[in-house]
Amino acid sequence: MNSTFRAYPTYRSTGIEWLGDVPAQWEVRRIGTIAEIRNGATPSTSDTSYWDGDVVWITPDDLGKLHGRYIVDSLRRITEQGYRSCGTSLAPAGSIAISTRAPIGHLGILRSDACVNQGCRLLVPGTEVETEYVHYALSATISALASFGQGSTFTELSRDKLASFALSLPSLPEQRAIVWYLDYVDRRVRRYVAAKRKLIGLLEEERQAVIHQAVTRGLDPNVPLKSSGVAWLGDIPAHWHLRRLKTIGGIRYGLGQPPRELSNGLPLIRATNVSRGKIVEQDMILVDPEDVPKGRNALLSEHEIIVVRSGAYTADSAIVPSEYIGAVSGYDMVVTVRVGLPEFIALALLSSYVHNDQLVIESMRSAQPHLNAEELGSAVILIPPMPEQADIVEHIQKTTTHLDTAIARARRQIELLEEYRTRLIADVVTGKLDVRATAPNLPDEADEETQVATNVN
Repeated sequence: MNSTFRAYPTYRSTGIEWLGDVPAQWEVRRIGTIAEIRNGATPSTSDTSYWDGDVVWITPDDLGKLHGRYIVDSLRRITEQGYRSCGTSLAPAGSIAISTRAPIGHLGILRSDACVNQGCRLLVPGTEVETEYVHYALSATISALASFGQGSTFTELSRDKLASFALSLPSLPEQRAIVWYLDYVDRRVRRYVAAKRKLIGLLEEERQAVIHQAVTRGLDPNVPLKSSGVAWLGDIPAHWHLRRLKTIGGIRYGLGQPPRELSNGLPLIRATNVSRGKIVEQDMILVDPEDVPKGRNALLSEHEIIVVRSGAYTADSAIVPSEYIGAVSGYDMVVTVRVGLPEFIALALLSSYVHNDQLVIESMRSAQPHLNAEELGSAVILIPPMPEQADIVEHIQKTTTHLDTAIARARRQIELLEEYRTRLIADVVTGKLDVRATAPNLPDEADEETQVATNVN
């Protein structure tokens, strides 16, 4: 698509690395000159009158999970009394929320008046800019913005650094043309991505069913059964036993405070790096091994299991593979299996009878999703004999290989398309490509829907 566009007639150097040369008629403006910046805050968690109200209260977790650019709701809401207690005011709809603590740069646009916690800041754009243009411009320069972060305990983008960050700014009509074009492309990318995510969801459901069947009934369809004595579990193989997790493994907490970051340091495994049995590199930070507290047993061993302790990913878990031996455990819990195969216990923790029926339900007893070691240790696990555990692990690995391959392929297709979209946005908002002539000829949403309906009929 890029090859169909021309460059602008003339350019000038900005002297700014992430902007490079921009069209001669464009301005370069600091964020603080085009938007009001507001800090975030968190009401006291001990006062129940501050929580579960009607006010959208955005955290970095909300922004990290956002699909699309608009924020409609948040994982937790607060009351008007709650946000007033912080001495802050709501930002109007159309403002931009941006995470300013690691990971820096997740962002979204408010659909309604809202506020943010202290891990975010709010940009209230002035009249000389289009909010959607600023959003696109920021999304194209996230890595540069993140490099402005500082801090020894955790990386944070200060208000002053955010205010001094420069963006390229065309005229208001040109901003609107750019937004119109990028929205057109973005809609198509998101439709494709949505279809792929739906496919991934179906494949993961099939994978989950395979795991659940194997870890609750075994591999022999004719095995004699007995009552488990647990209403939601039903019958189980007669020769299997029920054990509390704390009787088959040790549970310890990771670090309460992350060590200082170091570009060539050790991986810090946080909740955002745990995804349905696997450790993922997205947004992973590296930390200084010299700053890891001695005596805290914070370094991970192969086959230990990380269980997310709080937040949006509570109760998700992943077994530590060989490539992460010696990584640092973050805030979450670590299970060291002493009785049974770690691989089998890891699969059991992912099954619906443990994850959904026990851990998720237990985590919802507090104001925010949260698990402690006692609650995790009280989870009931079905334990077959050791040889059968090995057979079940091997069966699941073989049976789900094609599903894992299909899931990985779909995710890679999504990654490639999103990389294309990211590159295209960067080229357009920095003036490498001129879309002014193309944008006016693109259909709007209503025209597209009419055309689709006509074609179907």
